[in-house]
Amino acid sequence: MTSYDLVIIGGGPIGLACALEARKAKLNYVILEKGCLVNSLYHYPANMTFFSTSERLEIGNVPFVSNNNKPTRAESLEYYRRVTHSHTLNIRLFEEVLSVRKSKKGFTVTSSKERYSTSYVIIATGFYDIPYQLNVPGEELPKVTHYYKDPHFYAFQKVVVIGAQNSAVDAALETWRKGADVTMIIRQSEIGQRVKYWVRPDIINRIEEGSIKAYFNSQVSAIREREIDIQTPEGKLTIANDWVLALTGYEPNLDFLKACGIRLSKDEVRQPEYDPKTQETNVPGLYLAGVICGGMNTHKLFIENSRIHAEHIIKDIRRKERTSGSIR
Repeated sequence: MTSYDLVIIGGGPIGLACALEARKAKLNYVILEKGCLVNSLYHYPANMTFFSTSERLEIGNVPFVSNNNKPTRAESLEYYRRVTHSHTLNIRLFEEVLSVRKSKKGFTVTSSKERYSTSYVIIATGFYDIPYQLNVPGEELPKVTHYYKDPHFYAFQKVVVIGAQNSAVDAALETWRKGADVTMIIRQSEIGQRVKYWVRPDIINRIEEGSIKAYFNSQVSAIREREIDIQTPEGKLTIANDWVLALTGYEPNLDFLKACGIRLSKDEVRQPEYDPKTQETNVPGLYLAGVICGGMNTHKLFIENSRIHAEHIIKDIRRKERTSGSIR
């Protein structure tokens, strides 16, 4: 086994922020990321822009210079790549962590490629990995996807977009502007209130003028090769369809936290147990950072308000090292 002071699980912005703080504290660390660098951001839509301004996405006091008031996905990918490169962060990509087990000296972390011995573990895995399923017949068809990338693919096609939050609204507007015949299927009675404030009026206007069709208080009940069934307040409706973008949101891998020994709240939020002052969970030496701390409330934590988690964690680790007398 390879030994480290600290293993960081997740190579997103918050995982990188933790590595920067660990490096500053002269801790021997490694980041394990199951996909590419900042994997979740990479899978965002190609034309996505952030809510936050660039300075609120900065980590490690490295300036984030953007050409726009709200930085784009492409700019953020380049920024976090430059941060990783310029600080020579120790990151291992495409290496999925399979388990974290308590050991005599701390933890044994088993990945898809290796086993690691470590005194401390930080889990900063985000929530973009597990899409909510529709659980309807035909969801397994190749025409159905839970991730949207680029609008050109859908030009001149009949596209159904399921959902009413940012991802769904962006996909509906972008594919419509590329010539797609777009229909939105929305469980609620309106477009989501958390949709970006400069985009929400746009989608509402397109629906009201009839450019984009929308069925509110409705849901898809079945999907077939050439059509789909929609259950509306007026009854069942069948429409012709080429592609289904099921952009109904994503959830964190809370089962992984539970397998690590972290207690979750008994309510629907399933929030993991941790000390907000140190980010340490009920498992001593095991910390949480970033949006994973919110459980199913994935809309409460973002890069800008969870960057501070890295400082809290490393400060607590250094305190423990001083107390034990093992500080270098």
